This record gives sequence, C-alpha cells and structure tokens, in this order.
Amino acid sequence: MMNHEIAIFAGGCFWCIEPVFSQLKGVKKVTSGYIGGHVSNPTYKDICTGNTGHAEAVRIEFDPSEVKFEKLLEIFFVSHDPTTPNRQGHDIGTQYRSAIFAQNQYQKEVARQFIENINQSGYFQDAVITEVNDNFEFYDAEDYHQHYYANNPNQPYCLAVAAPKVAKIRKLFEELLK
Repeated sequence: MMNHEIAIFAGGCFWCIEPVFSQLKGVKKVTSGYIGGHVSNPTYKDICTGNTGHAEAVRIEFDPSEVKFEKLLEIFFVSHDPTTPNRQGHDIGTQYRSAIFAQNQYQKEVARQFIENINQSGYFQDAVITEVNDNFEFYDAEDYHQHYYANNPNQPYCLAVAAPKVAKIRKLFEELLK
C-alpha cells in the first residue's frame, strides 16, 4: 500500500496552484477547494463574496518517499507571493490569502521554521505573512474548477497567470517533474 500524506496550501487562485503541484513526481492527486471558513459546504459564489472566511486552496495527496513535505513547501513559496496580505496579483480578497493548513504538529513546526528561515534570509524584499493554521474542513470546489488549467490552457487568465507559474516551477525543479 502506498504511503500517502496530505498537504493543504492556499496561495491565490486555485487555478494557478493546482497545475504547479500536479506536475510533480510523488504527487498523486491535487484537488481544488475551499478551507478555513465558517460556512459549511460553501460554493464558489459564496466564497467570492469574501464573507465566508474560506481561502481558495489545494489539497495535495503525496507520497513522502518520492517528495518530501519540505520540498512541497519550497515550491509553494517560490510559486506565489507570500508577502502580500489577501491578494495575489489582481486577485484581491481574503479568499486569496497565503496560508498553510497543517495536517499535524510536524507540518506546523516545519512550516513555521521555514517561514522564519525565509524571513531571516532576506529572500523576499518584504516579510512573509503566510498564515500557518491548524487543519480545517476542506470542501472540494465544483467539478469545473478541478484541473482547470489542464482543461483550459488557452483561457486568458490561465495564459497570463497560471502558465508563467507552471513554467517557473518546470525550470527551477526540473528533476521533480513527472
């Protein structure tokens, strides 16, 4: 039986986060969804109001013998701007915040240490403001959001925002690609 673990990251629109992780060895499944809010079974329309408290996020099922949580964290931080509160590019609102939803104490400690190390290194001009949260209930997004980039590669938003993120990870982490 495969050894699978879960990581949940929010870093802007899930259309842009999902394809970054889907291309990696050891990643078995990536699901777009909503997490961190106070409304049960939210819809895309609900979370777009910014009133539910949810973030757009991805739930990553991975095999830690093939890709470590620490490597997923590194890719997460390289693939989005973790220094801007409640925004990624032109996407603005609490649903686009940068957050990690730790599945256990180990993930929480590793994520906090990772952020501290990044901030001390000066890698980013501004401080990383990524939230490190306990796990919340994750709600799968509607079917049309799943694998959106793969299904709509020529959609203007995908071309302008998601494609450059995918290309950046392909260039920087070539050895980790499927």
